[in-house]
Amino acid sequence: MMDEFRADIHCHSDCSDGTDSPEKLLHLAVAAGLQGLSITDHDTVDAYTPELFAEANRIGLKLLTGIELSSEIEETSVHVLGYNFNPYSSSLKTFLLELQKRRAARNRAILMNLTQRNLPISEKELHDYAARVREKRTIGRPHIAALMLEKGYVHTLQEAFEVYLKQGACCYAPGIKFTPYEAIQQIRLADGKAVLAHPHFLRKGQMTRQILSLPFDGIECYYSRLPKEQERPWLELAKQKGWIATGGSDYHGSFKPNIPLGCSWVNEATFAKLLS
Repeated sequence: MMDEFRADIHCHSDCSDGTDSPEKLLHLAVAAGLQGLSITDHDTVDAYTPELFAEANRIGLKLLTGIELSSEIEETSVHVLGYNFNPYSSSLKTFLLELQKRRAARNRAILMNLTQRNLPISEKELHDYAARVREKRTIGRPHIAALMLEKGYVHTLQEAFEVYLKQGACCYAPGIKFTPYEAIQQIRLADGKAVLAHPHFLRKGQMTRQILSLPFDGIECYYSRLPKEQERPWLELAKQKGWIATGGSDYHGSFKPNIPLGCSWVNEATFAKLLS
């Protein structure tokens, strides 16, 4: 039913690694028939300006604060989604500043790896490009990929990631991350709820059991275009643990052109649980 409440609570703007502005995401959400949205940029809350909340209110879209924090436990990457937190929290701001410092060090390592492969990009070039595109934007691999394309090192953004920048590729650098427990703590300090992102990609074993023992408020059961059979075990786990079962598209715009906004979503009851 088109009048059924649907909210996509996992998507990215150009404040991190998406290609659409936060304002454009609001209008894309309405065009997709959504009634609720959460922009979950990586390690930044720059999207959440007073103007964005005003525009969401003007067009009748319910906007839930969101973020996706990068964390790591014994070299296993764990993404922690935060919802309904105070985006102006001083403790969260301090935490995110430290994350940005660590991200900058990671960028330098990637640029060094590229230079060693005769694909030089200076740190100044990277910062100048980011400022040219969007001044507030968190600088990361999407900027490096776009600059590689501009300099003629690759033919597409996808090639930049697949060959050079994705995890396991020749120029990838992991960076130094906080633990998922620390990420959960920071979300709680900002009065939010912490959710384990896309558990479908975790490998079975002791490490996954350790991750699932952490004090999350929810787990992302519905994800992107995954088939229902891959969602079912996580829905059962959420029920067993009393966790909120969340979901979203993980929309990134043209960086992931085959994933449309709203292809995965939560209903009004789940949205209300996150708001409570």
